[in-house]
Amino acid sequence: MIKKKVLNPVRVRQINGGFSFISHRFIIDGFLASLDQKELLLYLFLILISDRFGISFYSYDSICSLLQMRIDQYIEARDSLIEKDLIAFDGTLFQVLSLPKKRPDRQKSHQGAPPVETLIQQTVKGF
Repeated sequence: MIKKKVLNPVRVRQINGGFSFISHRFIIDGFLASLDQKELLLYLFLILISDRFGISFYSYDSICSLLQMRIDQYIEARDSLIEKDLIAFDGTLFQVLSLPKKRPDRQKSHQGAPPVETLIQQTVKGF
């Protein structure tokens, strides 16, 4: 078992002002593995910019510019996140939702890429 220790005590993270979090279920329940790169990028961005209720209101042109996404990629990622019940969108406001109880479809193909769980396991074995 790996014993944890603080590597740089001068740079320990602290909550100052805004705070974002991602539930550990996002990884262990397969939500991460169910997203493609654009979906993951948009989801993490929405988490970072949202308030304590998960609400944010960046415009699509700001999001596309900041994330270096084309409008069609943004729309596809946004609609997929809505379909996967990870976010809500009313045309102006976004809300990052609590994770649904239902696990995402793990059968989604990512153009031949190995599942994220496999990559994580391979990385951990290397330590």
